[in-house]
Amino acid sequence: MELQRQEQVGAIIVAAGSSTRMEGQNKLLALLGQDPVVAHSIAALERQPEVGAIVLVTREEDLPLYLRLVEQLGCQKVRTVCKGGATRQQSVWAGVSALPEGCGYVAIHDGARPFLSREVFSRCLECARLHGAATAAVPVKDTIKQAGPDGRVAGTPDRSGLWMVQTPQIFRLGLYRQAMAHARENALDVTDDCQLVEAIGGSVYLSMGEYRNIKITTPEDLTVARAFWEEWK
Repeated sequence: MELQRQEQVGAIIVAAGSSTRMEGQNKLLALLGQDPVVAHSIAALERQPEVGAIVLVTREEDLPLYLRLVEQLGCQKVRTVCKGGATRQQSVWAGVSALPEGCGYVAIHDGARPFLSREVFSRCLECARLHGAATAAVPVKDTIKQAGPDGRVAGTPDRSGLWMVQTPQIFRLGLYRQAMAHARENALDVTDDCQLVEAIGGSVYLSMGEYRNIKITTPEDLTVARAFWEEWK
């Protein structure tokens, strides 16, 4: 059954980072197979039938490059390529402001996560529809240590309750806008969109992601991603 207009999802792909840990390489434009990393992230959202529109957010100096890329890829759902801000939070806000009318939900996804599967997206969206806010996540595998300022171990949290958060993070659009307004009024600056909803007392639910849904941040991550790609393609 075709989704009603108010249920459709507007997706924001965050591609405005500076790739400071990639040793001079733009991680989003690094090749994965024959296409850049960000092209795979765009394609993953283009394949989701619930997604009605995509906004790609990038740095101002990269706007012409990404506009050309979107045209070359023949993207059907990318409605806007817009300028981001100085922080991730500001970039997402720019993307939300550029969403077309009629979206009931917003899905925020890292441009550097090229392996988003249909199953992960569907589970996260179902969870968001049920609860209003959800994020893909996976249980941590390693023991985690809390450290003091001098590097001494200050504690060992119970691993059974710890999860690594991924994207997409999906919210009812009205709820997310309410959280954005609260953050502006209180000068909050966070690196995770779920924190905005948490800050207004909202509940965010974890939806099972996949360990392959990695974020490319360092050259080592890119090596791993290329190995995954050989199996994925």
